[in-house]
Amino acid sequence: MSFFHIFSRGLLITAIAYSSATIIIDAQSVPKDFINPPHEFSIMPFWFWNDTLKDEEIVRQIADFEAHGVYGFVIHPRIGLPENVKWLSAEMIHSMDLAIKEASHRKMYVILYDEGMYPSGSSSGQVVARNPEYAARGLAKIDLKSGETPKLPEGGKLITVINRPDGQRIAIIDKPSRGNIRGLHYIGEGSKQLREESPPAGDILNPDAVTSFMELVYDRYGKEFGKYFGTTVLGIFTDEPSPLGRGSERGMVPGNASLLPQIKQILGYDITPFLEDLWYNDNPDSKKHRIDYNSAINICLEENYYKRLGKWCKDHGISLMGHPAGSMDIGAERYFQIPGQDLVWRYVEPGSKALEGQHSTMAKCASSAMLHSGLRRNANELYGAYGHNLTYDEMVWLADWCFVRGQNFLIPHAFFYSIRGPRFDERPPDVGPNASWWNKYKEYADGCRRLSWLNTDSKQVCHLAILCEATFLPDKSAKICYQHQCDFNYLEIRHLWEDAKIDSKGVHIAEMNYSTIIIDSLSNIPMEARPLLKILAANGRLIINKYSGYSFLFDGAVIYQTSDDLIAAIAKKILPDISLNTPSEDIRYRHVIKGNDHYYIVFNEGTNAISTKIKVSVKGTLQLLNPSTAETVNLTADETIYFKPHELKIVRAQHKRF
Repeated sequence: MSFFHIFSRGLLITAIAYSSATIIIDAQSVPKDFINPPHEFSIMPFWFWNDTLKDEEIVRQIADFEAHGVYGFVIHPRIGLPENVKWLSAEMIHSMDLAIKEASHRKMYVILYDEGMYPSGSSSGQVVARNPEYAARGLAKIDLKSGETPKLPEGGKLITVINRPDGQRIAIIDKPSRGNIRGLHYIGEGSKQLREESPPAGDILNPDAVTSFMELVYDRYGKEFGKYFGTTVLGIFTDEPSPLGRGSERGMVPGNASLLPQIKQILGYDITPFLEDLWYNDNPDSKKHRIDYNSAINICLEENYYKRLGKWCKDHGISLMGHPAGSMDIGAERYFQIPGQDLVWRYVEPGSKALEGQHSTMAKCASSAMLHSGLRRNANELYGAYGHNLTYDEMVWLADWCFVRGQNFLIPHAFFYSIRGPRFDERPPDVGPNASWWNKYKEYADGCRRLSWLNTDSKQVCHLAILCEATFLPDKSAKICYQHQCDFNYLEIRHLWEDAKIDSKGVHIAEMNYSTIIIDSLSNIPMEARPLLKILAANGRLIINKYSGYSFLFDGAVIYQTSDDLIAAIAKKILPDISLNTPSEDIRYRHVIKGNDHYYIVFNEGTNAISTKIKVSVKGTLQLLNPSTAETVNLTADETIYFKPHELKIVRAQHKRF
């Protein structure tokens, strides 16, 4: 986000004005909230509490955060705490209370974390300690010999015995998964036998187990810190909940016998006789049964876990935050007040990984969920386990990768309370006080705050949506759109019949109006969606991939085979919002309206410098804004600009009436 340079040759921004006169925007007209946005738009890092907690050190570190432009944090109890400091013990509650009070005094913000450590749902093993029946469970199969009676493992329950077409007999059982979570304590620190504590995972598909989890954590937080809810405390962070837990037995499938009535109600038929299809693919309807079951389990997880946590947070005046386990899990996002995702393990990097694969969809996943639920914010926990070789340039690039896709709440992973001993190498790097760039961090933090402000309480200009499923977002059509500056959002197919309006002009949901819808590679088109999609097709609003398997269903739809076909079909339906005279596949953009002005966030996602002419669709006068410094450059017609590699710029178009 370093300041852009103006050159005699390079990028030409063309203003389409109402008269031939050139109007220069006064730099003083820049909104004051862009120059100094409220603290709520600050980055709010995971703060790893991973060593002996001392009052004076907690206060010192919070002051250091503030001095570097960081006005909030997630309290994240982490592995490395002393063994005598248990999850939500009196000692831990004391330290949390101190940090919240200090943040309140400094007009900073706090997010509470709901687990010790992750995945969420076990209260650091306390759920299972209360009731061993609440341990994570799953389905498994047992191969049987002719006439053999299934031998059930400890805690196992027989669901059914199935005679397969090849003569094989199998038993389908429900049993403990033996999954666990990462714990808060090193065992044997200082010895060669160092290992991590691993509490048992809770059964987050079981409503009773979830009730226990909420009592232990959410109700406790309400009791201890409720007076700060909605002011200093913004929300509670739930982290990649997993029905089976970590390290579960191989070959198991999420679910349990008690869910079968709920699954029957969801599907409209009893899946029990077809459970073999979860492991085999040799029946005519194996794929359908597998899709149906997985879809139903996802709905069970939504209803039994996410929905209840989201309601608790809403009822208590705060936001459910965090993220589901999968980068494509858009269905669960509807129950978050601040939908989120998780950018870790170098899932995304400059190059092909920015545009291809499941993780390339995550930023649009969260921002689309925010828009279609009528919410203000969406978040990304980013940089986790990117390694000690993470550079400052990569850190900035990843933030800009999120911003240009509509994200507006960054949660860096992580600021380490301590880097003593094994803590230094636990999911590195420290991207805050212990990083080499800490002395220049404020410029980065201020730039992120301005971009978060810009992407919040603004209206995105976008008329294109790609249909997706609760746990699947197509990336191939998305890549083509990105490379040709066709901005889009993901629209979960359930919205079509749940809360969207469909007519001859397209799809209308929340404040978005999509004149064109793309069907790429969905696994299934539910019957509820088909008559609505037929309306879109009949009015020329539907574009379908020939190889999707669904083109024959919708008369009037435009069928595409190649990327050129897709771009040509979009161009016939939607006028270009931004166009490049010299094409570049590396330019991404996002167009929003905030106040009376239009803003284009334009990002060179590639490693090469770009010189090209740009034309924007908005009539008015133009200005460049630097997110890192809030400096401005007024633009006249035929002004030239240059994009350095990985450079992000903001183009502001200010309306003038004559």
